[in-house]
Amino acid sequence: MKSIKEINQKIREGNICVVTASEMKDLVSELGVEKAAKEVDVVTTGTFGAMCSSGVFMNFGHSDPPIRMQRVWLNDVEAYTGIAAVDAYLGVTQLSEKSEEYGGAHVIEELVRGKEVTLRAISKGTDCYPRKEIVTEISLEDINQAEMVNPRNAYQRYKAATNSSNQILRTYMGTLLPNFGNVSFAGCGEISPLNNDPDYRTIGVGTRIFLCGAKGYVIGEGSQHCPPYGTLMVKGNLKEMKPEFMRAAVFPGYGVTMYVGIGIPIPVLDAEMAKATAIRDEEIWTEIIDFGVARRERPVIKRVNYAELKSGKVEINGEEVRVSPLSSIYMAEKIMKELKRQIEAGEFFLSAPVERISKDCVLKPMRLKEVKLVRSVMTPAITVEPETSVEEASKIMIQKGINHIPVVKEGRLVGIITSWDVAKAVAMKKVGRVAEVMTRKVITTMPDEPVEIAARKMEKHDISALPVVDAKRRVVGMVTSEDLSKLLAR
Repeated sequence: MKSIKEINQKIREGNICVVTASEMKDLVSELGVEKAAKEVDVVTTGTFGAMCSSGVFMNFGHSDPPIRMQRVWLNDVEAYTGIAAVDAYLGVTQLSEKSEEYGGAHVIEELVRGKEVTLRAISKGTDCYPRKEIVTEISLEDINQAEMVNPRNAYQRYKAATNSSNQILRTYMGTLLPNFGNVSFAGCGEISPLNNDPDYRTIGVGTRIFLCGAKGYVIGEGSQHCPPYGTLMVKGNLKEMKPEFMRAAVFPGYGVTMYVGIGIPIPVLDAEMAKATAIRDEEIWTEIIDFGVARRERPVIKRVNYAELKSGKVEINGEEVRVSPLSSIYMAEKIMKELKRQIEAGEFFLSAPVERISKDCVLKPMRLKEVKLVRSVMTPAITVEPETSVEEASKIMIQKGINHIPVVKEGRLVGIITSWDVAKAVAMKKVGRVAEVMTRKVITTMPDEPVEIAARKMEKHDISALPVVDAKRRVVGMVTSEDLSKLLAR
């Protein structure tokens, strides 16, 4: 058994043995757990990924005359001011009021890079805070305190994502191609901090960490913490951080986020800790879930380990599917090596947690009123085949009083024809087969999708109806904007 006190003494004396998590795997394989535990004192870990749940508390100091900031913007990105007169919290995902390609993450990175940003604040004015407006330029040096506080970072592992639908999806897991066109995953697997201490013996409240190049601390379990999908709440001084270990980013169609670099030293207290830090990607399992189904509990497509994900391809339904990472293994390795260097140089000491992080949890969904599903508002579908004549389709529309007819072949959806298509075909004297005038790229919904999702699809694509299909793209109904209007009326 070793203690953190003894390990810190070795750091002071300059005879500490530090290895990265990558090096530890090979060392344990070569020497065995017992010998590795005796030889190694500290294992450094690292992760570098998009961590949306991040932000900075700032104190701007008082102006003359003073102002109580009711609303404040930094480069047109609004920060939360319900704290005190000149304090604010800027979240990385908050968007600029002028551009969806710029947000809180960009402001934070610019401050760390030494740039000035425009601060604008307004107030109604009071006796002790008479000023009603202020516009000025500030830098990180001008701010009294700038403390990064991230409610949910350093995911132990993450569920991978794919897309069974026939549409491209823009998500927080990146762009997902239709019909299982790709898989994306997050997390660094065997070198990620919490995977090397899965029982949270040495990572807890008070643990000193490497946070974006500065010394930071774990201040609790992160939001949505649910082992083995554990998370950490962390803090650190923004003024000490380095821009190479943080990076603002934009996920198309989703929004702004920030890549945050976190490294945690794992003290090898005994053989049990040595064994934990020898974990391999093959032993770290997660699930590929289907984002093509817009539900909280998305279907699990496959159970996989990180070795499979990192290989760059997985098999789904007998087909080889390309896999790409959202996290940077390169940067995680760089963080591990930098933390190793700092410990060996006597610049970084370990701290024992003052409170353990919970291993038990129940992750509850939001409590809502009954969610209306598409199946509750859809109507029976009348379909035609591609070989049906346009004239026959137009007669069906008139007789049934409908404007949309799904086109099916061998029972599966292949297109849709609308009253507008018919009118256009008549005007252009193309009154042949439906296949010649139908829309082939059809936006669809499923029976168990919430009606809100169906409504959003109609709004996004400027259409007024959706075929309702099952998992095999068989048409089971239709839902129209009129159906949704009747639901709202009820």
